[in-house]
Amino acid sequence: MKCKVEKSKITGQVICPPNKSYTHRAIFLASLAGNNSTVKNMLFSADTIATIEACKKFGANIEVRDSSIIVKNSIKIGIKVPEINTENSGTTIRIAAGIASLFSEEIILTGDSSLQKRPMQPLLDALSSIGAQCQSTNGNPPIKIKGRISGGDVKIPGNFSSQFISALLICAPMTEKGINLIIEEELVSKPYLDATIATMRKFGVSVQTLIPYKRYNISPQIYKDAVFTIPIDFSSLALLLSAVVLNGEKVTIKGNIGNLPQGDEAFIDILEQLGVKVNINDEVIEIKTPEKLNGGKFDLSNSPDLLPPLAILALKSSAPIEIFNVKHARLKETDRIAIIAREIVKLGIKVQEKEDGLILESSNKMTGAELNSEEDHRLFMAFCIAGMYVGDCVVTDPQSVKVSYPNFIEEMKRLGANIQIQ
Repeated sequence: MKCKVEKSKITGQVICPPNKSYTHRAIFLASLAGNNSTVKNMLFSADTIATIEACKKFGANIEVRDSSIIVKNSIKIGIKVPEINTENSGTTIRIAAGIASLFSEEIILTGDSSLQKRPMQPLLDALSSIGAQCQSTNGNPPIKIKGRISGGDVKIPGNFSSQFISALLICAPMTEKGINLIIEEELVSKPYLDATIATMRKFGVSVQTLIPYKRYNISPQIYKDAVFTIPIDFSSLALLLSAVVLNGEKVTIKGNIGNLPQGDEAFIDILEQLGVKVNINDEVIEIKTPEKLNGGKFDLSNSPDLLPPLAILALKSSAPIEIFNVKHARLKETDRIAIIAREIVKLGIKVQEKEDGLILESSNKMTGAELNSEEDHRLFMAFCIAGMYVGDCVVTDPQSVKVSYPNFIEEMKRLGANIQIQ
C-alpha cells in the first residue's frame, strides 16, 4: 500500500494519543499485580495489543473496557505457556523475555520479520548469568527461555537499548534474591529507564538507585494493585508538532500531559531553539512558527524517537540541523538514520550521514518524490508530514501506523491534509 500526499494546510483541534511506552509498562505491571489493577486512557495499537496478548499467554485475566483494561487475575508463574508472538513490538518481546525467565518451563518468544532482526543477545546473556537457559537465532528472535532465575549480581551493557534494563528491573522483585544491576558502557535512552522505575513505584515496588544509570538494587517484593492513568505520548506529540510547524495555520493539540518522566518532552526545548514559540496551558498546546526556522545542533542520545520529526524540520530551516549521539536509532524497527538519509535527499534536502546522526540542510529546490518508509510507523508519519509541505509525494506502507497511532491518517485528513491511500 501507498499514500499519495499533496501540499496541504491543516487547521483545527487534535487530541494527542496516549503514551505507548507507559502503556506497555502499565499492562505488564498491572498483569503482575492483578487484583483488579486498572490501566486508564490506554493506547490501543498493534504493539500494545501484542503486550496484552502476551500477558494473557502468561495467565493474566484481562478485561477491556472502553479506553481501559482491568486485570482480574495476575500472571500465573509456573503454568505451561504457549508460544508468544509479539508481532512488531520490541518492548513487548524484551520485557516478556524477563518475565519468561521466572518460569521453570521453556517458553518460546517470536515476532514478525522486522522484529526478528532486532538484537536480544545482551539481555539473554544477562538472564543466563542468573540461571536462565536461553537460545536464539544469531542473537535475535525467535528465542527460547527456561528459568527459573534466582537473582543476584547482573551486568548488562547500556549502549544497545534501555529496554534490556527495563526487562531486568521488572522481573527483579519476583526473584528469590532480588537483583543488583550493574550497567556497563554509557546508557542510551535514559528517560525510558526513569519511566520504568516510575511505573514500578506506582505498583508498590521500590528501586534503590545506587549510582544513577549505573547501579541499582531491587530487593524481593510483591507488586500491589493500582490504578494507572496513561499520559499523552510525547513521541507522537513531536510528530503532531512537526506537522503544525510545517503545515499548520491554527492548530490546537489537546491531551493529558501528566507528571511522569518522558524523554521526548525535549522536543519542546528543541522547537524553542529553532525559533518556535510554544504555549502549554490546561492540557492545551499551541505554537507560533516563524517563516524560517533556526538551525542548530541537537543531542538525541536520550530521545531517539525524536529523530524523524526533527529531521523533516530541515525542510523549513534557514541553517543546517545537526543531529548526533543517536547511533542506537539504527537498532529501532529499521535503521532510521540510513533510511532518513536515503529518502529525504529525494525532496531536495542536502544530507550528510554520520555513524551517530545526520546533518541536514535545506535548499531552494524542493521536489516531490516517492518515499519508502520500510514499514516503519514513525518514518511513515514523518514522511507524510514532509509530503504535506513539499507536495506531489508518495509514501509507502500506511498500514504501519497501527503500531503507535492507528488513526493518524484520518486525523490528518480531518484537519485538512490531502492524503489518499492508493
